[in-house]
Amino acid sequence: MTISPAVLLAGLFSAKDRDYADRLDELAARVEVLGGRVVGRFVQRRGVSHGGVRLMGRPLSRRFVVGPGKVREIAAACVDRDVDGVVFANELDAYRRRRLYEALGTPVLAAADLAGDLPLAHLLRTAEGEAAQRKRRSG
Repeated sequence: MTISPAVLLAGLFSAKDRDYADRLDELAARVEVLGGRVVGRFVQRRGVSHGGVRLMGRPLSRRFVVGPGKVREIAAACVDRDVDGVVFANELDAYRRRRLYEALGTPVLAAADLAGDLPLAHLLRTAEGEAAQRKRRSG
């Protein structure tokens, strides 16, 4: 019997984004189609304060997409729930992927990574290998 990879879903959403829960439901369905199981969800909403409307579509943190407090919450859940990876609803560049991998201690994927038909377990192994290579190259 093969055990499905356990993942957490996470994302930063604008306070104006009323369908964020639907987007997470769609992401959860995609995870399940690829052989994974969602064991938790973490949402950070960006309100109108702290920069106003012009910043609503931008990441809350240059390093992590979400704020450092939310990263700590997700990291604790990774340990508590023995997860195999975290899937973000947001786009992630290589820098953020590396920072999140280091902070969370588990492979990190973006929703766009789930677009193909590769099994989730394969995607997580690939993400972990890429993170390790980036870490070796950066010192």
